[in-house]
Amino acid sequence: MPTRSKAASRKKKTSKSEIVIPDKLYFRIGDVSELLQLPPYVLRFWETEFPQLKPTKSSTGQRMYRRREVELAVRIRTLLYEEGFTIPGARERLKVEAKPAKNQSALPFPSAPDKNGLKRVRQELQDLLTKLSAKVKVDGRKPATNRQP
Repeated sequence: MPTRSKAASRKKKTSKSEIVIPDKLYFRIGDVSELLQLPPYVLRFWETEFPQLKPTKSSTGQRMYRRREVELAVRIRTLLYEEGFTIPGARERLKVEAKPAKNQSALPFPSAPDKNGLKRVRQELQDLLTKLSAKVKVDGRKPATNRQP
């Protein structure tokens, strides 16, 4: 029966799919290090290497991670330990993942405005203005407006 190396068994045991993040508002650094099965100094080091990872500090100076920061730490752990990225490579990957996709298709607007249609509308408005001006000249007064009570 083949035996697995310690690294292989550790990889299997701590995969991202098995990490369940409890439903809490804030996590202390000890809670996060326990979830990720990493020492707290690794998380403190990651804070210096990954600008996206910025936990707030309590009034006593304790690092308080929000859920999205814990999820980011899980993603960093996956990139470094399971996918084999270097720290600069993982940093770049996170930047790319954070950017919105630029491969969106353009909106279906007509490429050039319909100049004949605009000319027609303009001509109709001028004709209407001419008719209204003629009516004012005939009566000698402005036409009544529709008032709503």
